[in-house]
Amino acid sequence: MRPDLVLAHIGQIATMAGHSSRPKIGDELNELSLIEDGAIVIKDGIIVAVGSTKEVLSSIDEEPLFPMIEFPSMLATPGFVDSHTHIVFGGSRENDFAMKLAGKSYLEILEAGGGILNTLRHTREATTEQLTRNAFTYAESMLSNGTTTVEAKSGYGLDTANELKMLRSLEDLRTKISVEVVRTFLGAHAVPPEYEGRTDEYVDLVVDDMIPAVEKENAAEFCDVFCEKGVFDVEQSEKVLVAAKKRGMKLKVHADEIVQLGGAELAAEVGAVSADHLLMSSDDGLEAMRKSGTIATLLPATAFSLNTAYARARDMIEMGLPVALATDFNPNCANESLFFTIALACYKMKMQPREALSAVTINAAHAIDRGEQIGSIEVGKRADILILDCPNPEYLTWRFGANLVHTVISAGEVVHTRLGP
Repeated sequence: MRPDLVLAHIGQIATMAGHSSRPKIGDELNELSLIEDGAIVIKDGIIVAVGSTKEVLSSIDEEPLFPMIEFPSMLATPGFVDSHTHIVFGGSRENDFAMKLAGKSYLEILEAGGGILNTLRHTREATTEQLTRNAFTYAESMLSNGTTTVEAKSGYGLDTANELKMLRSLEDLRTKISVEVVRTFLGAHAVPPEYEGRTDEYVDLVVDDMIPAVEKENAAEFCDVFCEKGVFDVEQSEKVLVAAKKRGMKLKVHADEIVQLGGAELAAEVGAVSADHLLMSSDDGLEAMRKSGTIATLLPATAFSLNTAYARARDMIEMGLPVALATDFNPNCANESLFFTIALACYKMKMQPREALSAVTINAAHAIDRGEQIGSIEVGKRADILILDCPNPEYLTWRFGANLVHTVISAGEVVHTRLGP
């Protein structure tokens, strides 16, 4: 067999091997299955060999299609997986941020035409092509920061036509960038102005019109809901999730971000793949998630941008709950970097660097039901690989927030590399 690409003499490879069938929990998060002076062989976008350079090179009997590349003193990891983002929307909110810094309240910002109403207006006015162009800008930046797979939600259209427009723009994005895009329908993100005071009627629209339309176009793999006080209560959220599940969608839940409402318990009850945020979740809710196998996706940049308390990552890890990390990139939290997310997780949620690295690779892959395809460097998996300009995993948090990417390989192709040695 003639390989396409051989990466050799890599200082360390953090393979994350052995957890394709289930996410890491507890002490497993610190076990990266490291290989010293390692090598990786790629053919047709798939990893066909990984091990020490000596053993891998001795097994190759033909020259690779492209010259072998060596990465001494560097760290190879699986491509980062960002399992919770909102990269499709119209407009921007830098003026909101300025008003917030000036001491304006959220309600004052809304009255000035900002907040989610600003994003709703611009999203509805935008064409599919404009939304794709905006999303491409964010996704390209994420790619340069090591993200090779991104989950992306709708949720700023809030009517059937505009929610479908957002999901179509994500399908269009797939054809324009070397990032795997996983689509999530989030019609139950907020109640639009035309349904103010009629939340139940809007839920009926989501269930009876939006979800069937999404299914008809096969426009989303997941359905999410913002289960929160003043938005959608547990009963309304369950109605949306059950309807989506009946239509073949996998489930996610924005749970217990602002108040302890029971979102974690709901996620466990409906069999959600992940519950996200969890800043205020109860011990009972977290235990229910552990028993159901629901992954806790934590979003520390959201707490940072809102200046609120952080999720209890250490408690979750110690109780055996699988933990993933994501950016939560959205108009109110424009965080494109999983390096920054890792730093926040370690400095603010007391995660260890190796735990955080597991949480943005193999556990994040499981949070989008991709653990068998991506998230680790193993034979048979898609060749999504990062070469980082750092000697070991601990270095990630020493240079906190810095972009340490030297080279990004997506599906076996070098799609980003830094000039120089």
